[in-house]
Amino acid sequence: MPEMDAPALRVRGLSKSYGAVDALREVTFDLHAGSVLGLIGDNGAGKSTLVKCISGLLVPDRGEVLIDGREMPHGDPEATRTAGVETVYQDLMLVPPLDVAKNLFLGRELVSQNPLLRRLGWLDKRPMYKEAASVLERLKINISSVKESVENLSGGQRQSVAVGRAAAWGRHIVLMDEPVAALGVTQSAVVLELVRTLASEGVAVIIISHNMQQVLDVCDEVLVMRHGENVGKFSIDGVDAGYLVSLMTAATSYHEAKSE
Repeated sequence: MPEMDAPALRVRGLSKSYGAVDALREVTFDLHAGSVLGLIGDNGAGKSTLVKCISGLLVPDRGEVLIDGREMPHGDPEATRTAGVETVYQDLMLVPPLDVAKNLFLGRELVSQNPLLRRLGWLDKRPMYKEAASVLERLKINISSVKESVENLSGGQRQSVAVGRAAAWGRHIVLMDEPVAALGVTQSAVVLELVRTLASEGVAVIIISHNMQQVLDVCDEVLVMRHGENVGKFSIDGVDAGYLVSLMTAATSYHEAKSE
């Protein structure tokens, strides 16, 4: 049974090893609805591994992932998606020749209600286009038509489509792995504004980023990882970039961070 007033996401003691390498070591934290959590750390800190374990793509060696107080089965991304969790990966997982609407419904296409056409796999495009347009309007995504092929869009617009798809299906939690790493300043600002829009609608967001200023600008909290460990979770209001970098690089010790 789900817990009353449980956080949107609760991670308890997640650990994952590859031979002698500990990718995750007893990672524990909570994330509440409407909050944006920045996940930071040097390369190899375990950030992407953590997100993949939460999404069900990887099976941890130990630990629990709870959505709204309900424990999720490990290694079952479909169960996690059914619970309202969506992930935006660095490669976006878009199909460029398809239009915006078909990419938003990728893997969830609406099939015609006509029995014959349904057997032929004929798509029911009208409600797909209508719903896709509604998603773009709600999230203020500036794309002229949901019938536009993704291959004709800018990098920022493609990223917005990926985020829009996550927003359309991720009712509770959206996980984002470096969503603006390959974008310019203007395009990054559009995507980061989308993140804040999601949070304003009560969605909990985790965003992996190497850009410290973006983390400070868009996130409510930050989780610092080093060598697979959770060094500390802090309110953005209580930290600055220099301190966070010192935690990432071990200039400030693990025990000093935990004691603050």
